[in-house]
Amino acid sequence: MKYTVTLDRDEDGMWVVECPTIPGCVSQGKNEEEALENIKEAIQLCLEVRAEKGLPVTVETREIEVTV
Repeated sequence: MKYTVTLDRDEDGMWVVECPTIPGCVSQGKNEEEALENIKEAIQLCLEVRAEKGLPVTVETREIEVTV
């Protein structure tokens, strides 16, 4: 399956990646490539745990641009 992730650089230079449709599914890496590989593993593990606990696999999210 395909999941949308967000990728941000933190103040220490690490790349933080999150899968918004899976609550709590976050990982990081020293570079973008590492972070993206790490989130793949995190997604698999999060999905397994959610299934074991009988939780919904994903939650509904939407992206909306806001101008300020």
